[in-house]
Amino acid sequence: MLVVGSRNSSNSVRLVEVALGAGAKASYLIDYASEIDPAWLDGVTTVGISSGASVPDELVQGVLSLLAERGFNNVDEVEPVSEDMFFALPAVLR
Repeated sequence: MLVVGSRNSSNSVRLVEVALGAGAKASYLIDYASEIDPAWLDGVTTVGISSGASVPDELVQGVLSLLAERGFNNVDEVEPVSEDMFFALPAVLR
């Protein structure tokens, strides 16, 4: 599992922990595709990707591009949990 996000982001750090807790054999926190160690992909047939809440899409796309260059070009977008929470504005702001 590759998590795109900053090491000082509690959200991104937690995503790594959740991946490992959910059974990922390995999970790595990276800021950029260039940080991916090719050894991480040895013998791997499936790579999961997630990102922190404020990560720019271009950084995730960079990871996807690098993986495609290494033969991981079959991409399935998965939404494991439907996010349907709604937070109303405080009365003072309405």
